[in-house]
Amino acid sequence: MRRRAWLTLGAVLIGGGSVVTYATASPSDGAGAPGQDRRPVEVYGLALKGTAAGERKLLRTETEQFSLVGVSWTGALKPLEGAAQVRARGLESGEWGAWQDLELNAAPPEEVEAGMRGASQPLWVGPSDGVEARVVHEDGTTGALPKGLEVNLVDPGVVTEAETRLDAPEPAAFVMDASSSSSPSPSPEPTAPPSTVPQPPVTSRAGWGADESKSPDPSEYNPDVKAVFVHHTDGANDYDCAESASIVRGIYAYHTEVEGWNDIGYNFLVDKCGTVFEGRKGGIDRPVLGAHTYGFNRESAGIAVLGTHVSGAASTAALTSVARVTAWKLGQYGADPAGTVQLTAGATQRNYFSTQFTAGERYTFRRVSGHRDGFNTQCPGDALYAQLPTVRTWAAGPVDGLRIASLTDATAKGSTYYTKGTPVVRWAATTPAALIKRYDVLVDGQAVAATSGAGYAKRITLTPGTHTVTVQATHQSGAVSAAAPLTVVAETTAPVFTAAPTLGLRTGTVYTGSAPVTLRWKATDDQALRQVRLLTPQSATFSAAAYLSNRTARPGTASSWSMRAYDYAGNYRDAAATYTPVVLQESAAVRTGSWSARSSSSYLGGRSYSSSAKGASLTWTFTGRSAAWVVSRASSSGQAYVYVDGVKAATVDLRSSATSYRQAIWTRTWSANARHTVKIVVVGTSGRPTVTTDGLVYIR
Repeated sequence: MRRRAWLTLGAVLIGGGSVVTYATASPSDGAGAPGQDRRPVEVYGLALKGTAAGERKLLRTETEQFSLVGVSWTGALKPLEGAAQVRARGLESGEWGAWQDLELNAAPPEEVEAGMRGASQPLWVGPSDGVEARVVHEDGTTGALPKGLEVNLVDPGVVTEAETRLDAPEPAAFVMDASSSSSPSPSPEPTAPPSTVPQPPVTSRAGWGADESKSPDPSEYNPDVKAVFVHHTDGANDYDCAESASIVRGIYAYHTEVEGWNDIGYNFLVDKCGTVFEGRKGGIDRPVLGAHTYGFNRESAGIAVLGTHVSGAASTAALTSVARVTAWKLGQYGADPAGTVQLTAGATQRNYFSTQFTAGERYTFRRVSGHRDGFNTQCPGDALYAQLPTVRTWAAGPVDGLRIASLTDATAKGSTYYTKGTPVVRWAATTPAALIKRYDVLVDGQAVAATSGAGYAKRITLTPGTHTVTVQATHQSGAVSAAAPLTVVAETTAPVFTAAPTLGLRTGTVYTGSAPVTLRWKATDDQALRQVRLLTPQSATFSAAAYLSNRTARPGTASSWSMRAYDYAGNYRDAAATYTPVVLQESAAVRTGSWSARSSSSYLGGRSYSSSAKGASLTWTFTGRSAAWVVSRASSSGQAYVYVDGVKAATVDLRSSATSYRQAIWTRTWSANARHTVKIVVVGTSGRPTVTTDGLVYIR
């Protein structure tokens, strides 16, 4: 339902007797949002005064509530060559904020009408009830300042329910499509051509609470839209997105009530959360003549990002919406957002980069340009200006930065991935999902799965063998790009243990609870062996190239040595064998010659046998697959012969510079369990004949 409204003009005394003029927009139909006081839009003006040449001030002044502030002066085309600063007192905190610069090089109107004023960009400061301002001439000189300088305050009021729920899904009445407008119906010409890309959602003028009585003049139209100029609106970036409609209302009131324009200057406005607002009336799908880029309004549209972006970059959400609106508007006229175009200058002037324009001459612009490209202003700020290449890329396509991020249920070896056959392909792109039409997963060049532009993963099924897998993205413009392909091998054959786990004794120190052992195995795979894991009685992980590991085992305990071999696809095979280390004390041996018993906690089991008699022997008989002779060693220790199954196997020297006990000094391992005899014979080494034995350990 359309609303009617009227303007009320008046004056009030604010803070120290200053006269403040204001204009109030008062809707005539009903109450505001439930539980919320309805407050109309109000605009105030406070004169800047001073006796010093080249300087005007307004001392701290208490005011009615406002949220947006600017400085204006007499003469719409007269520049203010100087600096203007303001500070505001927070309504809730009662604290005065820091001084903030006002951007003075705002775009003037191309056709000046009576009552229009020159003005700074408006600055959003949030709910405030006090203001202080100062304006000085450029470089502190005493040159004349424009007449009629005043500070202008805008209270955007509380006008519509839509304002309080901008973070929620927008009501259908406030979301425009290409055939709707909250403005009075425009003339039938020009027509609204269809675009090559979808239209993004747009909050209508009714949605953000435009008082249409502020812009009674009929809309004007350009023949087409050849380019888009990107702006920022100035003001704080820490606004809540629920305030965005208020900010737009404030800018609208500033443009119409302060500057005297017939409507808001921008065709579209975008907040940091990506919400797009309809700007100048006349139909969002039509080439409405705006007032945003002096000299080049006749062939372009203007999109303003709420906030200041001199040093702080615009959010990804804001850039996404700018790109979507840009692509849609230029797509109505078959224009490539990444391309260039010649525009005819409507005024003689210089831009920010000192490029001279002459009215009536044609100049080359990017289809997506910044305000500073056409006019001498910092707008849209260095940070946002540096982001315009991103906007062009996102708007034009193809999808940028597309890559396969990961392959789940698959493992890479070098540049090749191995899988059992059903991996999940995950991808990413720098182009936002809202600008992407679809994704396709390709296997060997054929599409096997698809998602919308919001998709990021898909499980696929591969037949056994080697494949090429990639992801293809289709931009909303129709441009297609593909991620770098992956080589993926699908296989289901498990690895093979060509040698099962075997356990053998090794040299080292023997304890009652542990004996030094070596675990050996051999595993292979038909494609690519990844690793082998020891599962019991201990846990460890080994590389594919490993085939042995030094461990310890508990004597007297039967343990299953279980291992698992994995390939890169995730297939695995288990192998296991059970072994029991056994300690045979020296007293269990058959003795010949003279042996004496010794007792000490340092010996295995607390006792040992020692002999210096040449030819004295100890013989152990057992059934097992590995054996180790355990001795004590010292500098006075001698040599001994070792016989295995009646055959001399080694001569062992027990001499050691440091005394040590329970040392497995000699070992032997066989391929299988069998009955064996190990005999130790004292050599009777000259000067050090003593041999001290601590027993025999074997594995069965």
